[in-house]
Amino acid sequence: MTVWDRPEPPIRPVPLDRERIVAAAVALADEGGLAAVSVRKVAARLDAGPMRLYGFISTKDELFDLMVDAVYAEILSEERPGDWREALHDLAHRTRRAALRHHWLADLLGGRPALGPNGLAVTEATLAALDGLADVDTVMRAVETVSAYFTGAIRREVADLRAERDTGLSKTEWQRARGPHVTRTLATGRFPALAKAVYEGTHVDAETSFTTGLDWVLDAVAARLT
Repeated sequence: MTVWDRPEPPIRPVPLDRERIVAAAVALADEGGLAAVSVRKVAARLDAGPMRLYGFISTKDELFDLMVDAVYAEILSEERPGDWREALHDLAHRTRRAALRHHWLADLLGGRPALGPNGLAVTEATLAALDGLADVDTVMRAVETVSAYFTGAIRREVADLRAERDTGLSKTEWQRARGPHVTRTLATGRFPALAKAVYEGTHVDAETSFTTGLDWVLDAVAARLT
């Protein structure tokens, strides 16, 4: 029986329910990442005994599943997309914004499908937007391709933000500190393509990079669907 199928225990002197437990776990993760989340720490935040929580969840993995589904409620759009491209574009950007609010989400994206009610609703809305455009296998590969792009891009962006937080150096400050080493290395002439990218390439912000890459992936999907 999954956590979604198992009923909640009756209310006891300290009112608890999965919604309160998940909200506390999300708050802990927002503050300190997934490493800051444990049944004991969630129980302490709720001023309840740890054993009380095991009436609602069996393992920490179940708690993570519930946390992810809570964030999928933020990703789920209330508006019906105009077409399949708008649906996938919206999914990618809403997922990115959610991950920027909850950095720990980047660690749990991808892998096995999210089976909570909100995760399933997001998947249903996404597939419904492409229904009838091609055979079901083509539609599934299209969704998987776009998902693989934005999952990777989000993880890279969050990793950069974590590095900034951990080192205390912004991206610009880090580049300035490493500048002399890079300049000396490129001056050897051993890396001409890299030197061209460094000195001639346009350096854009994370959102512009994300949107540009997403548009290219959607163009490729459009070519396959048509």
